[in-house]
Amino acid sequence: MKNITLLMVLMTLLAGCFSKTQQTTVLKEQNNTPNQQQHNELEVIAENLNIPWSIEAANGTFYLIERTGSIVKIENGIERQRVELKKELATASEAGLLGFVLGPDFQESHLAYAYYTYVDSSGQFNRIVTLRLQDGAWKEESLLLDRIPSGAYHHGGRLKIGPDNKLYATAGDASQANIAQDRGSLGGKILRMNLDGSVPSDNPFSDSYVYSVGHRNPQGMTWLPDGTLYASEHGNRANDEINVIEAGQNYGWPIIEGHEEQEGMVAPLFTSGNESTWAPSGMDNYNGKLYVAALRGTAVLEFDLETGESREVISGLGRIRDVRVEGNDLYFITNNTDGRGNPQGNDDKLYRITLSE
Repeated sequence: MKNITLLMVLMTLLAGCFSKTQQTTVLKEQNNTPNQQQHNELEVIAENLNIPWSIEAANGTFYLIERTGSIVKIENGIERQRVELKKELATASEAGLLGFVLGPDFQESHLAYAYYTYVDSSGQFNRIVTLRLQDGAWKEESLLLDRIPSGAYHHGGRLKIGPDNKLYATAGDASQANIAQDRGSLGGKILRMNLDGSVPSDNPFSDSYVYSVGHRNPQGMTWLPDGTLYASEHGNRANDEINVIEAGQNYGWPIIEGHEEQEGMVAPLFTSGNESTWAPSGMDNYNGKLYVAALRGTAVLEFDLETGESREVISGLGRIRDVRVEGNDLYFITNNTDGRGNPQGNDDKLYRITLSE
């Protein structure tokens, strides 16, 4: 009888050990904390940046846009270049020099495109312009689109040139949620234009820059090799979204968000849900996976489009504003100097890490 009792006790203890081990594994999968090896592989490319917002690159030269109105060139050293704008740069929260993309013929033309928030006697707005690099300084040249709504928050701001050679821009709702559903407003939209600023003839709404509606504060875009467009979007306190963007579609804000659904509106591919927030910003893709900068999530997030799983690739470095994939290297910038983070020594920084195949 004693032997049977002892055997039962041993079996109970063993079951408890296996149960505890299994639970720990699940917690690790949910927490997705990167291991020390990942951090050891990190390389700092540049530091002491001032509220960086966008990463651009051409032929191995990087251009980092600082929200305060400078462009940092990284090529055999670091050079902070002056940007001469025709309007006064706004200093409101989240505002300033935001989106930036080099022209397709940049090596010959020295032409780029920029999105910035300005103030004048008529108020505060966002505009899209061309910049030309001359004698080490960038000068605003042509106005492509003006008076994109701006407010205390939610300026949007990301610029990308798509595989169709059109210029795309993300525009926030300027803290006026209802304009996201108003096709007559440029706010709360993803916009699309020809590189000369004209409206493409194949845009979904006649004589309109509007490509998709119902966005709150989208800040990231990327195209897969098959031409599929994805965008990241800030939710209202939670319910951040990763969406597949299609011409003319309605993404719901402020009528639906997160897991909510309604006929005629598109629900997100991924969402942070009601209980957590990523505050997603810039994004890129590699090998069937999306890589997204997370501000409040303080991480680089990876979304596997085949399995539907997500994880943190990098954490512990604070707020992340933008990412860029070059070859199999992932570059990303921290944004701890934007007034909402906790800057560490020599912040902010441009980092590089090699992605696994």
